[in-house]
Amino acid sequence: MRHETVTVAKPGFDFKAAGYVVSILSVFLLGAVAWPKPGDPEWIMPVLVGGMALSIVGMGLRYLAHLQQKKEMRKTEAEARRN
Repeated sequence: MRHETVTVAKPGFDFKAAGYVVSILSVFLLGAVAWPKPGDPEWIMPVLVGGMALSIVGMGLRYLAHLQQKKEMRKTEAEARRN
């Protein structure tokens, strides 16, 4: 029977989640700077808001993928401990 060492990361600060929060905040800051001024074409605001929304949704999807990957890793580590 072959035995392998499995390294289990201790739960702690989620730097990836913090990075996504910082990125979301930066979307709002950049959106505030780019907000249309009087006299700008009417198409700018919907495009700006749409781009901001898509950016935030994309970060949310990447974070969900990160959570799913962590869950799969915990499951694999638990199976490795049982064997």
